[in-house]
Amino acid sequence: MTTSTSAAAPVPTPAPNPSPSPSPTANTAPDPNPTAVRGPLIRFRADPFRTGNADALVHEPDGLLICENGRITAAGPYATLRLRLPPGTEPVHYPGHLITPGFIDAHTHYVQKEAIAAFGAQLPDWLDRTYVTEERFADGGHARRVASSFCDELLRNGTTTALVFASVHAGSADALFEEATRRGMRVAAGKVWMDRNAPETLLDTAQRAYDESATLIERWHGHGRNLYAITPRFAPTSTPEQLEAAGALRAAHPTTLVHTHISEHRDEIPWVRSLFPDRDGYLDVYDHYGLLGPRTVLAHGIHLTPAERDQCARTGTAVAHCPSSNLYLGSGLFPLREAKEGDHPLTVALGTDIGAGTSFALLQTMRDAHQVAKLREHALDAVKSFYLATRGGAEALGLADTVGSLTPGQEADFTVLDPQATPLLADRTAQAENIEDLLFALTVLGDDRAVRATYTAGRLAYDRDAAKPFAAPPFATTPFATG
Repeated sequence: MTTSTSAAAPVPTPAPNPSPSPSPTANTAPDPNPTAVRGPLIRFRADPFRTGNADALVHEPDGLLICENGRITAAGPYATLRLRLPPGTEPVHYPGHLITPGFIDAHTHYVQKEAIAAFGAQLPDWLDRTYVTEERFADGGHARRVASSFCDELLRNGTTTALVFASVHAGSADALFEEATRRGMRVAAGKVWMDRNAPETLLDTAQRAYDESATLIERWHGHGRNLYAITPRFAPTSTPEQLEAAGALRAAHPTTLVHTHISEHRDEIPWVRSLFPDRDGYLDVYDHYGLLGPRTVLAHGIHLTPAERDQCARTGTAVAHCPSSNLYLGSGLFPLREAKEGDHPLTVALGTDIGAGTSFALLQTMRDAHQVAKLREHALDAVKSFYLATRGGAEALGLADTVGSLTPGQEADFTVLDPQATPLLADRTAQAENIEDLLFALTVLGDDRAVRATYTAGRLAYDRDAAKPFAAPPFATTPFATG
């Protein structure tokens, strides 16, 4: 990997101490309010694209999760674990439901929530309309209102972890982290970097982007459940000097994430070549400035070449597959089978890509991923879809040891799905022949109505059937210490 040494690059502001670990240390004090839930549950112990479904999926028809201090302390059959329940702890029982790891949205834009269903003939037209929406985030009050409703929508759809674009305004990132912290969610986010090819009202500079992001890193990264993502929008909206500054910031804070877009639309690729004529291609732009590697998530990647996909795999760079928005904008069909098979399998997760994506529901995103795969003559089954939305997302974000698998020691984020949420879903799931068939019905017919409850850090954060679904008290403190 090479890095530029252009004399025109900004002089980085002295960095604070190295960023804390993305996996905070658990509080070891006794938990006065442990949590336990009982019901059918699934979790993943491996990647089904590599091992096959039978070796990857664990299904407990009558399972039990025990959670203390925000972490899972036991997971397995109820009959085996019931004697390990802390004294006085009565499990919340969800018979006829399905407990899954909390969903992980690997690419979304909270500042585009109000742009959902905006018409655009192609991605560039749609983006012009979206910029108008993002300009409103200069207003801190507006940012807080949208951040609050955005986090509620995540929980309503069973999403407990998300990798999120804010706007170019530093305050928009603050607003999102504050609202996520109140709900005990795990969010990775960052202010957007843009210093060209965007409206003047949304441009910053290389130095300002570096300085504001460095301040946000010090304020949020590794504090509680928050993680910071260095977020250049995409190569065409950053000058070489700004991308060099982004690479310098990543080098100063190696535990941060990098979150950007790549090869979403065919027209991007020649545009990037014209803007970076010294580079070998779109991916090489990011490589040159030190932005590839573990904890880098590139959204879309539809038109990456096979050699570029191999380079992502070799460097540990992940791709967020966003089928809903790709279908909505007609951007193309991501080659999931080619990305996951072969000698250099790519780390792939699922993203809703709000607001080009039309639903917060990762269940619907799974359905769209299935349809995209079919259009590419590939059958994507539901076990693999659920993996991409849970453990696969955790692997993409560098959190495989932290969330995504319902493994003892992991943070206690999980979702309770209701296979009888609608009459049609109930009729279909009553005929389910096995767990794989049940999961497939949920991916095709499920949406936010199928999410019965969402737990974050072992606490009930959303209850569909409660008079006040979000009535759980704010997380004034978190069960995790700063790393």
